Amino acid sequence: MNEERLTARQAEALRSELAELEGPRRTEAVAAIKKAREFGDLSENFEYHAAKNEQGLLEARIRTLRARLDHAEIVDDATGDEVAIGSVVDVEDDGGETITVEVSAVGGAGTVSPTSPLGSALLGKKAGETVDVQAPRGVWRATIRAIR
Repeated sequence: MNEERLTARQAEALRSELAELEGPRRTEAVAAIKKAREFGDLSENFEYHAAKNEQGLLEARIRTLRARLDHAEIVDDATGDEVAIGSVVDVEDDGGETITVEVSAVGGAGTVSPTSPLGSALLGKKAGETVDVQAPRGVWRATIRAIR
């Protein structure tokens, strides 16, 4: 697995999610399987199979988070005048529409991955610069209006 760069805040968000999954969510999954077993014949027990499937998805997510944290490189929060991991950036597209995104490998609403077309185009650039974003649907230009 490749090393992933995260800020301390981003790594803490992943640790928090992992704690939730390994604690209360895992306990709920085990309880759901136990309850479903009480319905009888497991070969035709939809509740049991659904609960086992949910447990499998939960365990897969736990493994993914552990691997990401085990291979993460913790970087300082972005504080300079260049876009870095953790930067919040106001970007204006060709049509004059402005969006605000955080460069983050953690994901979620309002974020772009540093390996995405927009994220990789922004890294290392300064406010006022215009970059070409190599997106799957074609190239578009983005102008960096502000970095926080």
